Amino acid sequence: MALNNTYDARPQQETAVGAGLQVLLLALLGTAIGMGPAGWLTGLAFALATWAVLARALHRSCLRSFGPANRVTLGRAALVGGVTALVADSFESAPPVTVLVGLTATALLLDGVDGKVARRTGTSTALGARFDMEVDAFLILVLSVYVATQLGPWVLLIGGMRYAFVAAARLAPWLNAPLPPSFARKTVAAVQGIALLLAGAELLPHLASLAIVLVALGSLLWSFGRDVLWLWRMSRVAVGVPAEPQILELAAR
Repeated sequence: MALNNTYDARPQQETAVGAGLQVLLLALLGTAIGMGPAGWLTGLAFALATWAVLARALHRSCLRSFGPANRVTLGRAALVGGVTALVADSFESAPPVTVLVGLTATALLLDGVDGKVARRTGTSTALGARFDMEVDAFLILVLSVYVATQLGPWVLLIGGMRYAFVAAARLAPWLNAPLPPSFARKTVAAVQGIALLLAGAELLPHLASLAIVLVALGSLLWSFGRDVLWLWRMSRVAVGVPAEPQILELAAR
């Protein structure tokens, strides 16, 4: 029994290691750029919240092993924590754009790695998929906050749309139904991070950055709108209301 308890504790221990790596990254950033109180407090809050939420999720899922894919995602979470700290610090002093872009680009490049690792090692789990999605969503939210200081508050629509969808699902449970896999949805999600990174890097003219982010927002509105319409029509089918043949064909794919 004691052996089983020790084994079950390993995933929890790995989340603690991840929190430690986050603090180490913050210390490195603080030493390199002289990060202020806002950056430190925000970064530490992110590390604590990530550890607490992930530890609770692991306890509820009863996973026996954290898995290699989740380790990659945990590393990405540490990078996102660094980005979060830098963005918070940018409200007090000029941010180190090169460092911010480097951390963000690495986190975005690793986005597809954890999924491939999970599939190749046969360690795909619902918790891992949710962990990956939440890290992605929070990175987009933080980047939208940063870019909003340059282009205007409307950019926050990009980062807040997914959270608005989750909130709406509490009032309209039919929004919680599973969606069919979609390459277009994945492409649109990837475009958001790239567009915000390009705008935040300040390498392009203002009008070019504005156009890129507007196109990203437009594609996101289209993607969410399409999914909401599909879910609504499928909810009508579930209660016996006939749906259009095209929608039924899409549902069967």
